[in-house]
Amino acid sequence: MHQSRGVGYTEYSQNLEKRIKVEKEREREYKESRRVVAEVDRQVHR
Repeated sequence: MHQSRGVGYTEYSQNLEKRIKVEKEREREYKESRRVVAEVDRQVHR
C-alpha cells in the first residue's frame, strides 16, 4: 500500500482522514479504468 498510495497500512488504519483520501483516490482510479475498458470494448465490437 505504501508504494502505490504513499501511506503505510498502520497509518491508513489509524488515521480516518488519510483513509478517506486513499479510498477516494482508489474509487477515482477504478471509475477511470472502467471508462477505459468500456471505450476499448466499443472500439473492438465495431
